Amino acid sequence: MAEDNKDQKTEEPTSKRILDTEEKGNFAHSREMNSAFILLFAIIVFMIMGQYSTTILLQIWSRLLSEMHAVQLTEEGLFRIMVFTMENTLLILGPILVTIMLAGVVSNLIQTRGFKISAHPLKPKFNKLNPIKGFSRIFSKNSVMELFKSLFKVAVVSMISYFTIKDHWNDIPMLMGFGVRQTLEFMGNVAIEIMFQVLLFMIFLALVDYAFQRYTYLENLKMTKEEVKDERKETEGNPQIKQRIRTVQAEMAKRRMMSAVPEADVVVTNPTHIAIAIKYDREKSSAPMVVAKGAGQIAQKIREVASDNQVPIVENKPLAQVLHKSVEIGQQIPDSLYKAVAEILAYVYRLKGKTTL
Repeated sequence: MAEDNKDQKTEEPTSKRILDTEEKGNFAHSREMNSAFILLFAIIVFMIMGQYSTTILLQIWSRLLSEMHAVQLTEEGLFRIMVFTMENTLLILGPILVTIMLAGVVSNLIQTRGFKISAHPLKPKFNKLNPIKGFSRIFSKNSVMELFKSLFKVAVVSMISYFTIKDHWNDIPMLMGFGVRQTLEFMGNVAIEIMFQVLLFMIFLALVDYAFQRYTYLENLKMTKEEVKDERKETEGNPQIKQRIRTVQAEMAKRRMMSAVPEADVVVTNPTHIAIAIKYDREKSSAPMVVAKGAGQIAQKIREVASDNQVPIVENKPLAQVLHKSVEIGQQIPDSLYKAVAEILAYVYRLKGKTTL
């Protein structure tokens, strides 16, 4: 039955299906992306703070060695040494740990496309206490794939480290003549070189893995035709959603209507309660056309737009009322009103110095 149901899931997941899944805390997530970001940030902080860390480390060694002869093996003396060592070690490791934490946060924000919180994963799931199911998860396909992926990463990182150290093998005997600082700098440079090559490999692996995780994620969210129909019925049957759709459609229609007012030839008013914008294009229509109309605040907005764009406003109360009741936006003026509208247009054209109708 499961296989049959899977075969029936041929439809791409809807935006609602994806949104509902994300609200439960489920995203296409790649561990390799996290690893790549952590390594990238670690390299940056290592390159910036390498000299500083070396200086702090040398100071710790220098003080411990110089005061070793005067150290008393008492509880107080050992405590002071421990506090001194921990404080200075924290100065070295603190920025690295903070950077790693920041890298993990940035990586997850990128993959989840923003800061999203869900308490759903925190809910107790007692089915996970089943030892048989737990055993099956350990030896599932995903677990086996993760195991092979981890072994592959270890093998590649080991090879990169081996060949990088091999390239510097002839430089190692020279370290015997170096001081401590020079030795640490040499080791740091080799470490950065290894980390940089591993980073390139991790970036490639992260991109491939994220693409695969995203593909698997969307495949698991695919829907049957029946599920799509049920969701459409549920969504369209929601009164709030219907009202929202009507509101959006009305706003869009209003914006389109207002954008036509600056191109009108004249606006006929009531004078204050009704406004009708009329345009006559001989090449496109055989009669003048209503391009915008409204009452109340909409009428006021039409008059404001017309004034801002130097569109003539003519007061004609009977004509405005008849046009508002009988002619819809986009319709031509009926024959019964053509004469009255033609007279107004002729008057406007004379004002503008154009030819009459």
